[in-house]
Amino acid sequence: MTSPRRFRPLDGILLLDKPAGMSSNAALQVARRLFRAEKGGHTGSLDPLATGLLPLCFGEATKLAGLLLGSDKAYEAGIVLGATTDTDDADGQVLLQRPVPPLDRAKLEAALAPLTGILQQRAPVYSALKQGGEPLYARARRGESIEAPVRQVTVHAIELLEAGSDHLRLHVTCGSGTYIRSLARDLGEALGCGAHIASLRRLWVDPFRQPHMYTLDELAALAGTGGEAALEACLLPLAAGLAGFPRVELASAEAARFGQGQRLRGPWGPADPAGVFTQDGVPLGLARVEPDGRLSPQRLFRNPPAPG
Repeated sequence: MTSPRRFRPLDGILLLDKPAGMSSNAALQVARRLFRAEKGGHTGSLDPLATGLLPLCFGEATKLAGLLLGSDKAYEAGIVLGATTDTDDADGQVLLQRPVPPLDRAKLEAALAPLTGILQQRAPVYSALKQGGEPLYARARRGESIEAPVRQVTVHAIELLEAGSDHLRLHVTCGSGTYIRSLARDLGEALGCGAHIASLRRLWVDPFRQPHMYTLDELAALAGTGGEAALEACLLPLAAGLAGFPRVELASAEAARFGQGQRLRGPWGPADPAGVFTQDGVPLGLARVEPDGRLSPQRLFRNPPAPG
């Protein structure tokens, strides 16, 4: 009989290249078992069809997950024209097929232009958004009639990378909460033929603009050849997750007071949140800095060992 796997305290951020066909939570659990991490979370779901960057937070880094969830992101999307599905992607059932009209770049650019900026976007019916405490996809699978919510999102830019007679490839940079499936659906309606996502890859999430990602297969191979030391070398420290936020450095006496949850006052500019560090660069936590320089602790880190 094999002994149960023992989990351990472990702090750090893993930039996972999520495989297609797996939910974000399933990918997290596979990685967590490989690392034997006691605590883990991801920073915003990718659809099972999607691949690419899924930052995973272990231990104290889970306190950053909410911040990273709200970060800007970029995707490369493959779109099929002429068919609408119930999930707005290729995993769903085709609801309607329509002929694709002749399209040139000018027509496509004109249809894409209204899909950038600050938008009121209707989420897909098959999504993880909750109504009455239950994900929409659960109600949709039961065949219930659903009115998906409309939310304000920001799409910074859409670049047309490739245009075929019945397919497109786009590069999308957007803010938190944007559904690329909804963009594909709305683009298809604007073109009069319908559309859905055929492939989707997340390229980056702020502050990880040039991520070194690891696949689950690569991590399993590392575990087999180099053990846990090789795995831990793949983790980024907590400080990497704070790179996109204002930074406050505290001398030792101030750091001790901050670690006890006390408010401080200093020559710091307003920020919400700010990453708080010792002068030696050890991350202490997150704080809000008022316009008058008052620094209020929000989340405190216990000092983690450096990954690797």
